[in-house]
Amino acid sequence: MRAVPLREERGLHLRLPATSANLGPGFDALGLAMSFYLTIDARVAGDGRFAIEASGRSADLCGRVDGSLILDTYRDVIERAGGTASALHLVLHNEIPLGMGCGSSAAALLAGVLLANHFGGLGLTGYEAMEEACRREGHPDNVAACWLGGMTASAMSGDGRVLAASCGQESKWGLMLAVPSVGLATKKARALLPEAYTRIDAVLNVQRTALLVAAFALGRGDLLRTAMQDRMHQPYRADACPLLPLLLPLGDVPGVLGVALSGAGPSVLIVHGLENKAEVREAVVARAGEVELIETDTSKGTAVTVT
Repeated sequence: MRAVPLREERGLHLRLPATSANLGPGFDALGLAMSFYLTIDARVAGDGRFAIEASGRSADLCGRVDGSLILDTYRDVIERAGGTASALHLVLHNEIPLGMGCGSSAAALLAGVLLANHFGGLGLTGYEAMEEACRREGHPDNVAACWLGGMTASAMSGDGRVLAASCGQESKWGLMLAVPSVGLATKKARALLPEAYTRIDAVLNVQRTALLVAAFALGRGDLLRTAMQDRMHQPYRADACPLLPLLLPLGDVPGVLGVALSGAGPSVLIVHGLENKAEVREAVVARAGEVELIETDTSKGTAVTVT
């Protein structure tokens, strides 16, 4: 990282979207940004003490200074750059369910890096800040989608660089997220996956990943039902994500364009035609009961404003 100049005293406003990674067959490669957010207003604390005023989902957890992924990342990035982290006062509003496959950790990591870049005067471009957050996450699909918005395809090169491109920010499809009451840790979800796959399953996923990118790039909702099929992670996580086997058959319901596990689960993402929202909601409730449903659409990515 670059040498640290004078620290920034102006405040920073961040709005970071939720994301659905591992999108369909795009394991560790495709992510979709959704229009519900982690919002942060940050300033240097006048009393020299870190503080978080939190509201929204899981406000008690988000408001903890000790163990805060946002603040821990902020401090670590600045200290690794050779600087000293100023104490911050954060006013935080969270709409992203924690531990539900909606990219809450990716948003927190990216927020921490962006705060470090601003208040530590690191001089990183937005893309470089995204790369730093991707390296810390260990895979780029969530963070890249959070930063760029839309449906993002991403990969990490051998030298640690991130290559990413997005499309579908203007998608006219609706999104519906079915969120269960019990979360699933990403580490546990990864442990359920096999070490190797058959050639048949690998080819199926390669074909559908390519088709899924084309569907979002061209606005071809008619491709999504097939394009969102997967054999690499969803079959192995079904027992730990009980909503998935209940809702995958929705692919045959009129108005439902595609169904997939959101991230590592346990939430399930449903892409649908806007005119069919009521029918889709009824179909979800009929199969899964009174599960929480978040009705949303595609986000255009992270917003950063100096205040």
